[in-house]
This record gives sequence, C-alpha cells and structure tokens, in this order.
Amino acid sequence: MEELFYLNGKLIPRRKAKVSVLDYGFLFGFGLYETIRAYNGKPFRLDSHIARMRYSADKLGILVKPQEIRQAVADTVKANGFNDTRIRITVSIGEGTVKPDLASCKEPTVAVLVTEYKPPAQGKYKNGFKVIVSSIRRNSLSPVTYMKSANTMESMLARRESRERGADEALFLNEKGVLTEASGSNIFLVKDGVLITPRFESGILPGVTRVVIFELANSLGIKVKEKNVRLDELLQADEAFITNSLIEVVPVTEVDGKKIGTGKPGPVTKRLAKAYKEMVTKETEEK
Repeated sequence: MEELFYLNGKLIPRRKAKVSVLDYGFLFGFGLYETIRAYNGKPFRLDSHIARMRYSADKLGILVKPQEIRQAVADTVKANGFNDTRIRITVSIGEGTVKPDLASCKEPTVAVLVTEYKPPAQGKYKNGFKVIVSSIRRNSLSPVTYMKSANTMESMLARRESRERGADEALFLNEKGVLTEASGSNIFLVKDGVLITPRFESGILPGVTRVVIFELANSLGIKVKEKNVRLDELLQADEAFITNSLIEVVPVTEVDGKKIGTGKPGPVTKRLAKAYKEMVTKETEEK
C-alpha cells in the first residue's frame, strides 16, 4: 500500500506529495524537522518534539502551530495504520524568490511523513554498536548546531564515513576536541556507576530521548553528570550507549576498533534500556 503523507493541510499519496523548487527548505535547507516513533499508532513524547521544534522555529521566524501538527500527525498515522511507525515532521519557512530573501516567504511548508519502522536487528542490542570518531567537527559556536535543522549534510557525511569504515554510527568532537554527539543520536558513558554525558554547551542537539534517560536515571537512583567529555574518557569508560527516538537505547561496545569496558553491553545500559521500554508501554497505553 502506498503511504499517505500530510502536506499543507491535505493527505496526499506519496508519489503526488511535492513541494515547490522555490521552497527555502529545498533551496537553502532553511527549515526544521523532528523524527518520532509511534507504537501501535501512538506517538511517544510528541509534545516534547513539537516544543523543541517550536523553540527553534521562533528563532528562525518560522510559524509553527502545535495543534495543527498534532492533528496532522494523528491523521497521518491513522490513515497509514502501521503498528510500528516512523514519523517525520518537516517545517520550512516556505516558498520564496531565487535570490535569498527571507521576507519573500509568506507561508511555511508543513509536511508529515509516515512510514513503517523496523528497528535495528536484535543482535545490535545484544552485541552493541561499533562506532567511529568522524573527521568532521561540530561547531559549538554555531546556533544551527543546537537546532534539528533540515540541513543535515554534516551528519549524512559522517554516517557515510562510518559505513565506509564498517561501523554502525559516527561520533563528533567539537572544534576544541571535546565529545559532543553522534550523527543521529546522543551519547552516554558510565564510569564507576555514574552516568556521564556531554554538556549542552559542547555543541549537542538537546535530544528528547536524552531527557527521558535523565528522568529514568533519577527514578532508578543512578547519578547523572553533564560535563565536557574527552575522547580518552569515553575509551576508558565501563560502558556506553547511544539514544534517539527510533532506536531507543543501543549499547556502544567499540569505538575506533577499541573495546569499551568488557566489549559487551553493561548493567547500567541494560537497566535503562529496560526502563525505557517500560515507560514507552506505560505512556502509549495511557493515551
């Protein structure tokens, strides 16, 4: 069955869902997006994703209407009927002139894309991801670093780099050599029972799942520390994992060919992964 996508107020078959070549999301990457997972048709932490998008949209001068997006997501998910769903909300500042002029854009473009989601193979959760450190550096001074921008070239290049080196994911250091995040996820490490993650100012996207991990760690009595993390600290960690809304919690057992801890998923990672699934079940069943 062909998917139905939401585009500017209408549900449209995938092959007919088109945007203008003068849309500034296409021409200049001037837009934002959110990726969300729905379980049995119920999105997890949708409001948190919309709030993050709206915060960045206000800075960019893009009008985002939360209720419109909530309804668009509900309608699009229901129309497609997948059990496990990948949702992508994309908002650009809209159509303008060929010459860059934000004032020429009158109406935002709003799209909701829904496809069936298939998580990574269970072996990845059991054995962990192999990751590399990308040759690309995040810029902690750029405001774009802290937004889920439609321009994802750095992440796509880093992901290609990881594939070429036989890895599952790529990590970024910033211009000062401090660990930030992965190409599509946030990174955590564990040392002596303490959960450590790069501080926001290092140059990271404030992940929705990252916040969930903070909540779960607090409920489980696990101490959390945000700090500037050097690469050698990650390599000497007892365990590590990455998180995002789609993959949930995935162990990292190897970085640049070096084992993390025992080279197997650690106990803190397992506890948080289990607690995350329990939270998802609770919250999606209550809706």
